[in-house]
Formats: sequence, C-alpha cells, structure tokens
Amino acid sequence: MSSSLVLARYLGVAVCARLADEGARVAILLLVLERTGSTSLGGALIAALMVPHVLAAPVVGSLADAARHRRLLYAAAYLTYAACLGAAALLVGRSTAGAVAALIAAGCVAPLLIGGLSSLLGDLVPDRLERAFGLDVMSYSVAGIAGPALAAVLAGLAGPAWATAGLASMVVVSAALVVTLPLPVGTGERRLASPFAALGLMWRRPRLGAVTAGTIFSIGGFGALPLVGALLAAQEDRPELTGLILSAGAFGVLIGSLICTRWPIRRWRPERVVAFCIGATTVPFLILMFLPGGWAGLPLFALAGVLGAPVSVAVFAVRDQESPPGLRTQVFSLGAGLKVTAAAAGAAVAGFAAGLGAPALLAAVAVCQALGAVAVVLVGRVTPAVEPAGSIVSQAN
Repeated sequence: MSSSLVLARYLGVAVCARLADEGARVAILLLVLERTGSTSLGGALIAALMVPHVLAAPVVGSLADAARHRRLLYAAAYLTYAACLGAAALLVGRSTAGAVAALIAAGCVAPLLIGGLSSLLGDLVPDRLERAFGLDVMSYSVAGIAGPALAAVLAGLAGPAWATAGLASMVVVSAALVVTLPLPVGTGERRLASPFAALGLMWRRPRLGAVTAGTIFSIGGFGALPLVGALLAAQEDRPELTGLILSAGAFGVLIGSLICTRWPIRRWRPERVVAFCIGATTVPFLILMFLPGGWAGLPLFALAGVLGAPVSVAVFAVRDQESPPGLRTQVFSLGAGLKVTAAAAGAAVAGFAAGLGAPALLAAVAVCQALGAVAVVLVGRVTPAVEPAGSIVSQAN
C-alpha cells in the first residue's frame, strides 16, 4: 500500500475520531441543559469525560505498546468510546451516576483518539514522517474548529441526543477505518511497561523532558483564552466575539500546519523550534494587551495559532525520536493528557482571576509562553541520566 493511501486512511481515522471528541463536550452540555437545565451538572459531566485523559493515558498507552494486534485494540477502544457516548446520551436526565460512569469510561479510552493515534505514524509512514506530523496537527485544528460547530448544528437540526448519537457514529467510522491501517503485528516479546515508565523516560531524556515542560507552560496559558475571549466580548458588547477569537486561533493553527506540511522543519533541531516558537508567541499577546479589542485583535490571535503549529509538529518529532518502541504510545498518550490537563488548569486559574480583566489575563498568557520557552532551554541542558540496566526502556529496545 502506498504511503499516500496509508496517510489518507490515517487522516480519515484521525479527523472522524477527533471531531467526535471535540464535539462531544458541546453535545453533552446541550443535552444536559435541555433535559435538566443544570449548568453545574453539565460541567460535572464534561469533567467526567476530560479528567481521565491524563489519568488513564499511561495505562492505555502501555497496553497499546504491548499489544500484538494494535489495530484490533484501537478498534475496540473506539467502539467502547462510541458505546459509552451513546449510553451517556440515554442516561442524562435519568441516571446521573450512570451518565458519569459512562463518560468516565469513554474518557479512559480517549487517549487512543488523540496522542495514542499520533504515535502510530512512525510505523505507518516512516519515510514521510515530517509531512505526516504536519497533517496530523491539521487534523487537530480541523477538529477544534469543526467539532463544536458540528455538534451545535446537529443539535439544532435534530436535538442534542441525536447530535450525540451522530458523533458516536463518527467514532464507529474511525473504528472501521483503523483496522485497514497496515500496522505490523507485534512479536509478543514486549513486556507490559509500568504506568510510570513514560514519566521516567521524560526525566532521563532531556530533549523529551524539555519539550514536555515547555508545552505544559504554553498550553496552560492558552487554556485561559476562552475566558479572555468572553471578557473581550463583554467589553465590546459583542457576544459573538468569543467564538471569533477562538476560531481565529484555530484557523491560525490550520494555516501553520499547512505551512509545516509544505516546508518541513527538518533543517532545525525540533527542540529549538519549540523554544523559538513558544517564545515568539509572547509577542502577539503582549500587543493584544494594548489594543481596544474587536476585529483588530483577530489577526494576532491567528498569529499565535500559526506559531503553535510548528510547536506541535516539533514536539511530535522529539517524541518519535526519543521514545523506544515499547514506550512510544505511552509517551504520546501521556504528553497529550498532560496538555489537556494544563489547558484545564489554565482555564480554572483564569476563572479565579477574571476580575482582573482581559489585559491582565493576556499578560499572564504571555508570561506562560515566556516560561515555556525558558523551560525548554533549561531542561534541555540537563545532563542525560544513565538509564539503569534492565529497565523497561532497555527491554523495549
């Protein structure tokens, strides 16, 4: 099978799965509001879906690394996600405990829809990896733009329950496509890694630890942007500005990922790309502090998104280079889970600090980018630790 066909099938899996994952939060929230009118319950159910991302990522990543038939494991995980999402749609308003349990179960397999899926590219298209990572980042941005919009449109046309069912069906499509990917069958010699093995690897391999630390700071800052958008919209008395700001950022990521696909970053060390682009992202946010808001700020939010795309591509490259086969999926899954958690933490902190106003939050976002760039440089200079003989890393290799 040609690399182009493999990559096309992979993108079909990625776009369908990630559209559903992004849209599910909106669909569930709309469903809760329709049936109960409780915003607090809506927040609790979204948390039930999101929190397991980082908690379950090391475990499901380890299982995926050790599995002989990864296609079947991924398909089973996707069908589980779809079934749990459908069950939650039936249980919301009828059994809160049941809905929470279903969404927690969906959240536990969700890492294989995001970072765990990206980890497969090294086996699928090793000869076109830089282009593949660029297209993979594009799938995230497409999902970020279209997922919530698709959920809202389906809810408006047929109701939130059918919107949730429609998103679940997209994950079923991903399950059907993932079994067509030409993944090699495992030898059965890989041992199940410790859930903490990926964290240990990040500690022992400074390049991997550097980009992980840098993106945690950066994404923590970006987590505040929905609230920044809401404050700017209220300041301008234009409610639609919140959505425009977030869409501008996501559109910028899309443009940046297309640029990285056309002009790969291979001439520079990926960790330097991460440090430079995160550091450069401080500039648009510092400028935004002094703008009155409205349309004038949208290009700067888009610019921040453009700079974020090379960061993601370079981080994927470092993960692929620094992760042995027996830990690759766990590293990718844990990295994605840490980013989800950092974004949630950033949003929570911004909520407490909302009274300070949009300029202060924009300054904080800029500081987070600066800290992220510094973290990449400092952690990357740490002398590599000697990996103990007999460790899971040695076994994986």
